[in-house]
Amino acid sequence: MVKLNKIYTRTGDDGTTGLVDGSRVSKSNARLHAIGEIDEANCALGVAVQCLESDEGQTTLVSDLRRIQNDLFDLGADIATPGSSFEPSPMELRIVPAQVEWLEAAIDRANEQLPPLTSFILPGGSMAAAHMHMARAISRRAERALVAASQSVSINPHALEYVNRLSDYLFVLCRVINASRNGDILWVPGASR
Repeated sequence: MVKLNKIYTRTGDDGTTGLVDGSRVSKSNARLHAIGEIDEANCALGVAVQCLESDEGQTTLVSDLRRIQNDLFDLGADIATPGSSFEPSPMELRIVPAQVEWLEAAIDRANEQLPPLTSFILPGGSMAAAHMHMARAISRRAERALVAASQSVSINPHALEYVNRLSDYLFVLCRVINASRNGDILWVPGASR
């Protein structure tokens, strides 16, 4: 269990932060950048979840999204753990294939409810979907940051898979949410020319 009694430690005043193994890196490090982008994706997802929950109450979808938020904390811990062995242990959280597989199954279940796309869609529709689109876009940025970090440090391949599937899942959820509300906003190529 995590216990945080003191919120400020002053150890980062020199522009560094600690990793899980106790080593310190610059706060501008690519690994830290990816962790920050994942945190931002999680925050945006939290806003979307709150919007859904205020509209519909505690639903299976809300529970699933809370699970993903927890997984995103696991993902941050995984990335903050240097090394080339990506086997989980009691002391090292790692994203595992089962988490990726769960997301894939969730994508398939959600997509079964939807008609095939006939156009690209624009972000928006309902307020809940608009927030989910924001979370999707930020998760794609987090994926790019994680790929960039993997150019210089070892990153768990399952972590890369997870964040890639996440943006796909959030896109499908945008469509599911809009299907029961205002509908998707379809892109009309060249409409304002």
